[in-house]
Amino acid sequence: MITTLLIIHGLLAVALLGAITHQTLAVCWPRRKAPEDHFSGRFRAVNAAAYSNAIVVLYVATMVLGAVIYPEFRVSIRSVVEELGQRAVMGAFEAKEHFVVVGMAMLAPYWYFWRTPLAEQYAGARKWLTALLAIIVWWGFLVGHIINNIRGYVA
Repeated sequence: MITTLLIIHGLLAVALLGAITHQTLAVCWPRRKAPEDHFSGRFRAVNAAAYSNAIVVLYVATMVLGAVIYPEFRVSIRSVVEELGQRAVMGAFEAKEHFVVVGMAMLAPYWYFWRTPLAEQYAGARKWLTALLAIIVWWGFLVGHIINNIRGYVA
């Protein structure tokens, strides 16, 4: 059962990662005025505001599912990872937990500033909140992936 939940957690995380990355690049590296026929131009030309609700829902769902899985990790995996001497990995995971909670607290202002119609005076707030949320999501994804690989090695 935990393995199934972990797979669903990973799939939600990948969807969140894709959405936040797409939105971040669209807002931090906007499309030029001239039409572009290459991939990066089309990638940047998306309506970044359209991603905000999906990002909030995916973030909350991923975090809640991670919280459901966490007790099993704490009991079964953490002690083994520490016995392997992977204290840096555990430290990164502890930091991930804190960053994810900070990201959860950022969701309300993030959603507020991305509401349509977009107020131009909040463009900087949208850009920085989105970039910080993207950093948190990427950190969480990479650290979670490393822990999952170590878990697979141990199991």
